[in-house]
Amino acid sequence: MSILLFLLWLLLNGRLTLEIVVIGAGVTALLIAFMSRFMGWSPRRERDILRCLPLFLLYLLNLLWETVKAAATVLLVALTPSMHPEPVLVEFHSGLPREYQNVILANSITLTPGTITVFQEGDHFLVHALRREYAEGLNRSSFVLLLRKFP
Repeated sequence: MSILLFLLWLLLNGRLTLEIVVIGAGVTALLIAFMSRFMGWSPRRERDILRCLPLFLLYLLNLLWETVKAAATVLLVALTPSMHPEPVLVEFHSGLPREYQNVILANSITLTPGTITVFQEGDHFLVHALRREYAEGLNRSSFVLLLRKFP
């Protein structure tokens, strides 16, 4: 976090001088002290987040891939006269224990073309899908499998 805040300081200043570097280091130190005192931030928590970064990047790549696949499928439904949308509401339980995992899953489902998360409470989901096959197996999807690996 310290590095990101310092780089943001440098980026917003637009030039690099000794004065800007020294003041930026001081402002960064004050922000870190404030975050530690009032927002519960700690170097341990930062280390834990950095440890999860490769998994998070893998999740983002998976989300991008699934979005492209779903967009192609929805485009096929839209352009093929014989394929008609058959909207359906599907309920399922994700089995994910933490709230943030379920929220990420709900948002990922909504970002994927052809599906929308209508309701999510805990690990209980109600999903609207353009066709039934789009919503089948959501509780075993690649999203859920990757989210289970998050601490």
